[in-house]
Amino acid sequence: MGVDHLRLAAFCGLAAFYLAVFGLWTDSMQTLAIVLVTVPIAAVTGLALGIWATRNARVERVLNAIFDVMQATPHMAYLGPVVILFGFGQVPAMLATFAFALPPMARCTILGIRTVPQDILEAGRMAGCTPRQLLWKVEVPAAEKTLMLGLNQVVMQTLAMVVIASLVGASGLGQKLLFSLQQLQIGKAVEQGVAITLIAIVLDRMTQAYMRKNPEHCAMHRSWWLRHPHIAGFVLLAVVSVLLASMFPAVAVLPKELTLSYGGPINDAVRWFSKTLFPFVKPVRDGLTIRLLLPLRDFYLWLPWPVMLGVLGAIGYHFGGWRLALLPVALFGFMMLAGFWVPLMLTIYLVTSATVLCVIIGIPIGIWAARSPRAAHVINAGCDTLQTFPSFIYLIPVIMLFQTSDVSNVIAMLAYATVPAVRYTYLGLLRVPAATVEAAIASGATNGQRLRKVELPIAFPEILLGINQTIVMALAMVAITALIGSRDLGQEIYKALPGADTGRGLLAGLGIAFIGITADRLIGAWAAQRKRQLGMG
Repeated sequence: MGVDHLRLAAFCGLAAFYLAVFGLWTDSMQTLAIVLVTVPIAAVTGLALGIWATRNARVERVLNAIFDVMQATPHMAYLGPVVILFGFGQVPAMLATFAFALPPMARCTILGIRTVPQDILEAGRMAGCTPRQLLWKVEVPAAEKTLMLGLNQVVMQTLAMVVIASLVGASGLGQKLLFSLQQLQIGKAVEQGVAITLIAIVLDRMTQAYMRKNPEHCAMHRSWWLRHPHIAGFVLLAVVSVLLASMFPAVAVLPKELTLSYGGPINDAVRWFSKTLFPFVKPVRDGLTIRLLLPLRDFYLWLPWPVMLGVLGAIGYHFGGWRLALLPVALFGFMMLAGFWVPLMLTIYLVTSATVLCVIIGIPIGIWAARSPRAAHVINAGCDTLQTFPSFIYLIPVIMLFQTSDVSNVIAMLAYATVPAVRYTYLGLLRVPAATVEAAIASGATNGQRLRKVELPIAFPEILLGINQTIVMALAMVAITALIGSRDLGQEIYKALPGADTGRGLLAGLGIAFIGITADRLIGAWAAQRKRQLGMG
């Protein structure tokens, strides 16, 4: 066992110890149970749909259109239809989680099979493989890395949705965290948020470790237990633990008198902060709201709908012709006719504010990472950690610092959505051809000139894709920030849940999806145009 394996084992053990010692074991196991049931079903279904799509072009086009809408629709919008059909409880929560986690696996399956090298396929055909043998013995094994990436995404999406699904009766940590946030019990919320984050990091690191694992070849004459010592050890430990738990209840669940809590000191710190420092934070919050956010909000609300639709249509026509021009006009026009124009504009206002801040902060950090390998190591580790946090977690610090306001909503979106701007800028700059950089240096360009006039223009299409992902993640956060107060489409979804007003909740969710689809198509067309201008596509 290598050092990395020992570190991972130690981390997983400490995470489990945290859940037990802080009295969160039972709730954590309820959350983990939903994950462990939903992930295999979503993974197998996504694999089957992805394989079907690679075998039928028409099916692929239909599935891609459906997945575009599904992935642009926020978590909470999945709950409405499930509630009206199945009511509240664990099963509806699992069905909503399944639907939300399905698209990444299907899309990774399509990508993985499509990118299997032709020489591998030809070797399989020459060996006499039937189509079924070629699929299961050649294509799927060759696409294993991409399929495992899809599985990793399914795990993370499932865990994120399990927390949201507490709104429709899913028991576990999500339910506890939601109650703590609603009661402003910040200390308890931090304890539960850390537990959710630890579970997310453990699942993420374990799936990534399995992706990197090299196959081990053992002599087949050896017994199964000797060929799989880790599984054998786990089975032995599980059997011993179950036997001990049946004899000693404290082994099953740690007694409450032996558990710890740091919620009290955090609550004291929050009260101290509110009493001592909030008077200094409040003017900053109010200044940002009055001087920046409210004018932008009033501008969007003042903007006549023909102007908005006309501008979007003109942008679409410039980048992609009439078909792209009609897309935003049709989608936003539908929301206007459905009576959602004001919430739609309020959503665009919040997402615009967050995206601008993400770009201002994320692109310089991405440039710094591309310039410094040491900084890149720290920044990438930070991005990995931020991406494993469930979206609920970002509400805790903003409530502590800024209470409930538009500034809180924007900062929560900012914390959640900055990572793509950082990552894509970093990757885009790294992928600038070395020959181009050498030519710029040979022509006497300074570091600043090389960055502004050579590297950033070449990396611009990839930076645009990062901005696109930032917008999508900010939109996903819209429904979550509704829990701390807003008047946008996320709030419409949240208000529709208690009364099972599926129609209104679904329309609000579609409105968020329409914003995401419009941004995706316009920015994607802009990036493609820029690539053609650079001779890259």
